[in-house]
Amino acid sequence: MTDVLPRDEWIRTQPQALIAACVLLFDHTGRILLLRYAPTQPAAGVWWLPGGMLDHGEDPLTAAHRETHEETGITLAAAPTLIGIDHRANVGGTGPVLDCYFHGGTVPPDTPVTLSPEHDAHAFTAPEDLPLTLPPAHVRTLTALRAAAASGTVVCLREGEPT
Repeated sequence: MTDVLPRDEWIRTQPQALIAACVLLFDHTGRILLLRYAPTQPAAGVWWLPGGMLDHGEDPLTAAHRETHEETGITLAAAPTLIGIDHRANVGGTGPVLDCYFHGGTVPPDTPVTLSPEHDAHAFTAPEDLPLTLPPAHVRTLTALRAAAASGTVVCLREGEPT
């Protein structure tokens, strides 16, 4: 006979991962909204999409809405659609993170961007200018996400790279 762990003990043996939600937003010319982390942040100076970790009990879609509004002041007009999942094995020594990427649509012209203290700058960046702003791995991630948004598909990523 095989020993069976009680359910609560078995659950404690299962892998644990943090979950984040990020949102890909475009302006009317197809440029991508990027935010730069402020000097007080662990990722100071890095440009990336609006997003962040889920709050306790929060689902990824709700987090996408909340994080976009908190970090940019923008309220998403429509429900974002899932365009990608990225598994990162060990983020900053905290262990695995699953990033849920959503397509948030197009920001209307003249929409103000109001940054949270977490960021010190924003820019709408043309796809051809991404290599000037981002490291190559982030460019590959955004290229895959842009393609998924354009085709209405979902891309599976591992460490930011399409699988």
